[in-house]
Amino acid sequence: MSKILIIEDEKAIADIIAFNLKKEGFEVSEAYDGESGLAAALDGDADLILLDVMLPLMDGFEVLRRLRTRSSVPVIMVTAREEEQDKIFGLDSGADDYITKPFSMKELIARVRANIRRRAEEPASPARSVPAFGPFSLDEDLRQLLKNGKPLELSQREYDIVAYFLSIPPRVVSREELMKNVWGYDYYGDLRAVDVAMRRLREKLEDDPANPKYLMTKRGSGYYLQK
Repeated sequence: MSKILIIEDEKAIADIIAFNLKKEGFEVSEAYDGESGLAAALDGDADLILLDVMLPLMDGFEVLRRLRTRSSVPVIMVTAREEEQDKIFGLDSGADDYITKPFSMKELIARVRANIRRRAEEPASPARSVPAFGPFSLDEDLRQLLKNGKPLELSQREYDIVAYFLSIPPRVVSREELMKNVWGYDYYGDLRAVDVAMRRLREKLEDDPANPKYLMTKRGSGYYLQK
């Protein structure tokens, strides 16, 4: 049974989300401010966190920033804010996903399932060559990307992006394809998450992100990995 931590200051909303998640078979806990939410996230064993932005004591962005120094647990930002910059900031801070109130419970549960499924997936075959490009190699057992033998600090989403590129023949991949195959669900209307994730990943892979050698953009078409 997957465990979900809801960090939401409006208890009525948290209870509604918890009720629907429990009906779907999830184990759920709740926290109602940023400080207690961060403590619960760090001390607990949640498989996914639903994190509101507007929280008392510590806002969701700060909770996420502190959490990411110690944990790569999937985080979906849940907020009433609709400003594009807030979405970008949340994704840029390490959120795996972003959903804006009001949302359908069906969509929220689909996103929860997709993020948990992505985290839990194991390599399909135990006997295969090590995927590699340039100075990079993929450790599929530990879910790490190594550069010259040393692990890079990637989020689970960033690791999955690299793993997906290495699992397919070299070609340009659209943002829609990445959303479906890496994020794990069909396009819901905001592909900017892909662009933000690719920019963050490029900053970690490239010696000069402004002049990349490996993670390339095909204007108007998508992205490709120069192997």
